[in-house]
Amino acid sequence: MYNSIYNDPKNKNLRKKLRQDQTEAERKVWNIIRGKKFGYKFFRQYSVGPYILDFFCPVKRLALEIDGCQHNEVRNKIYDSKRTHFLKSKNITVFRFYNNEVLRNIEGVYDKIASGLNPS
Repeated sequence: MYNSIYNDPKNKNLRKKLRQDQTEAERKVWNIIRGKKFGYKFFRQYSVGPYILDFFCPVKRLALEIDGCQHNEVRNKIYDSKRTHFLKSKNITVFRFYNNEVLRNIEGVYDKIASGLNPS
């Protein structure tokens, strides 16, 4: 039996598919965080408990979620709230960015990620 809440093997194929089917906004974020560009390693499509995070830095316990407009729907806001609450209970900070924010203001996204990794 698998007991870890991290990267449960039963989600491996889904995580792989999500990595292959990244959105344009997810690709842009991955390009600015990959290869320890901030000094910390991020993983794509990393699962914590029942949730698959877009990006996760285990050392800093920082999750980055890149959301489309469907996250403005009430049922998705409720789901995201439960998800964030669960992650906070595991001492994980969640930064959410909308696709249009990433595509129009990647510098602002970069700055927010930097501030989450290296708070002053």
